Amino acid sequence: MEKIFGQNKKEQLDPVQAKVTGSIPAWLQGTLLRNGPGMHTVGDSKYNHWFDGLALLHSFSIRDGEVFYRSKYLQSDTYNANIEANRIVVSEFGTMAYPDPCKNIFSKAFSYLSHTIPDFTDNCLINIMKCGEDFYATTETNYIRKINPQTLETLDKVDYRKYVAVNLATSHPHYDEAGNVLNMGTSIVDKGRTKYVIFKIPAAAPALSSPGSKKKGKNPVKQAEVFCSIPSRSLLSPSYYHSFGVTENYVVFLEQPFKLDILKMATAYVRGVSWASCMSFCREDKTYIHIIDQRTRKPVPTKFYTDPMVVFHHANAYEEDGCVLFDVVAYEDSSLYQLFYLANLNKDFEEKSRLTSVPTLRRFAVPLHIDKDAEVGSNLVKVSSTTATALKEKDGHVYCQPEVLYEGLELPRINYAHNGKPYRYIFAAEVQWSPVPTKILKYDILTKSSLKWCEENCWPAEPLFVPTPGAKDEDDGVILSAIVSTDPQKLPFLLILDAKSFTELARASVDVDMHLDLHGLFIPDADWDTVKQTPAEMQEDENSDHPTGLTAPGLGHNENDFPAGRGGTSL
Repeated sequence: MEKIFGQNKKEQLDPVQAKVTGSIPAWLQGTLLRNGPGMHTVGDSKYNHWFDGLALLHSFSIRDGEVFYRSKYLQSDTYNANIEANRIVVSEFGTMAYPDPCKNIFSKAFSYLSHTIPDFTDNCLINIMKCGEDFYATTETNYIRKINPQTLETLDKVDYRKYVAVNLATSHPHYDEAGNVLNMGTSIVDKGRTKYVIFKIPAAAPALSSPGSKKKGKNPVKQAEVFCSIPSRSLLSPSYYHSFGVTENYVVFLEQPFKLDILKMATAYVRGVSWASCMSFCREDKTYIHIIDQRTRKPVPTKFYTDPMVVFHHANAYEEDGCVLFDVVAYEDSSLYQLFYLANLNKDFEEKSRLTSVPTLRRFAVPLHIDKDAEVGSNLVKVSSTTATALKEKDGHVYCQPEVLYEGLELPRINYAHNGKPYRYIFAAEVQWSPVPTKILKYDILTKSSLKWCEENCWPAEPLFVPTPGAKDEDDGVILSAIVSTDPQKLPFLLILDAKSFTELARASVDVDMHLDLHGLFIPDADWDTVKQTPAEMQEDENSDHPTGLTAPGLGHNENDFPAGRGGTSL
């Protein structure tokens, strides 16, 4: 396990051609762009948690049956400061960094003060976000880093706080068919209030010159606006959340009892502990379900709740017969985060590290219109497609109980053309009592059946669905997953599966030091308004002063598009 999680990975700056076995569909032309931690030690210093590692971008460029691979560390301010100092000097969520012990007492005091309200890291290691014509590496702080998706070059640093008052933000935004972005973040004690902020970023900012001009408009992020805000139930203990859901008319947000203790975070630096240690799961609390109407930009007034749980990933949500149905991967506690401390990721990991709850795919049904005359204790859900219930209580609150769809999956992905709409298939990594996936799974919600891919000593990343051009069936396409292996005789490879049958179509093996990544997206060649480049041309472009620009690349139905007409919208 140390080979996968503990060792620093060497970046592959020049494109290297993969050895392809099998047959890649002729229509599959584009770039799979992924993100995840790749460096866990700097000099003699080590990160405590796998999620703290320095971001390593990598890509598979697929063109005419050939595949080229490259990887490059994100040149964040965090990365540059650490490399220059040859040790970890910027704190991450699970690792607190400290000033040079040779500094005087005044410097130390200033450092303590600056960490009371911390300036978080720009080590954007979780996902890739498309925003207008641009692509960004993202994490869960207020910073995102613009990147060149062809060369993996790191470009601008963007601070959400300049445009929207959030200290934290998710790495799993949603997009509509026009490319508008909807995301969520937490505003901590801003003007005496802590709140959850839903904000919208337009697909394109207004042009800087007259129509027909080739000059680009402003960065769309600068046009971000608050879509809606939800007061936190606690001023100093807001909920942690990793993602949220959307339907055609609603946003689904879970205020779960996995909480950040702001007072403890403010004193973490001086107490010598990490910010992660200031998170706690409150078993005695409830999980509150907030449904926000996108048309009014206000929460539905009824109070919905369910039992305490921890959710990292929403799979999908949609409306049916007066209800919002949403599917999430839920845990009974917060043990997942604890198991990814690097001290636990050792040779005994598979035998000794076990989750105390299996990740479970759960479907909730939330009634949008409450019958005032309904009896207390009655089930308000009238949808025939689910056994999920919503029970009316004396105080008018509604207690929601889910239908368990599947036990043992994580990192759910869908055909994004069905995001916010009725759907049938989930593509995910199978996870049982160990948090590290060993199989790729296709789950059929209608038949409750599944198809699986696995191979001995192979560890798959999040599976990503790419539809066949002009596809009519929801599962007409391919699955892409970057696979690493603990077998020294087996090279890492890009796996390409037929999404219908889950049979292997091809694999592209690369003789490189590849890391296990977290999230990413696929950029079809049809969405690049540039001349297709050979690897040599890409290298020449990277070395030039003015890399080839990208105009209007889109995600089509491949990556997070929420349905049109909603006015806005990562595990």
